[in-house]
Amino acid sequence: MAHRTDNDTVRLIVGNDVAVKAARAGQTNPWPDGAVLGKVVWKAASLDAWSEAKVPSDLVHAEFMFKDSKKYAQTYGWGWGRWLGMEQKPFDKGPEVCTSCHTPVQDRDWVFTHPAVFPKD
Repeated sequence: MAHRTDNDTVRLIVGNDVAVKAARAGQTNPWPDGAVLGKVVWKAASLDAWSEAKVPSDLVHAEFMFKDSKKYAQTYGWGWGRWLGMEQKPFDKGPEVCTSCHTPVQDRDWVFTHPAVFPKD
């Protein structure tokens, strides 16, 4: 999970088996081909009974990054997808919008997410 204070959103961040295995092994820079990272984003709301807690409210969008260094060589090895709101309207502004936003983390293989630490299996 992540909470962005600049736009007051909460995010559920998920990965496929390739991404989870890489994250647990600390092999995320670069992420391996085949990794898929997903993010579901909601506006944050406070609970009535606990105003300090931030919980999901209105759905903002769902987005994915697909790692394939050959197929997506022109976009730094990543394919990008985003669907907006409850209607899941495709975000059709092109991958340049995604890569321009992710430029601050180009030295982290273009990924903002810091994988959570879990006990070893």
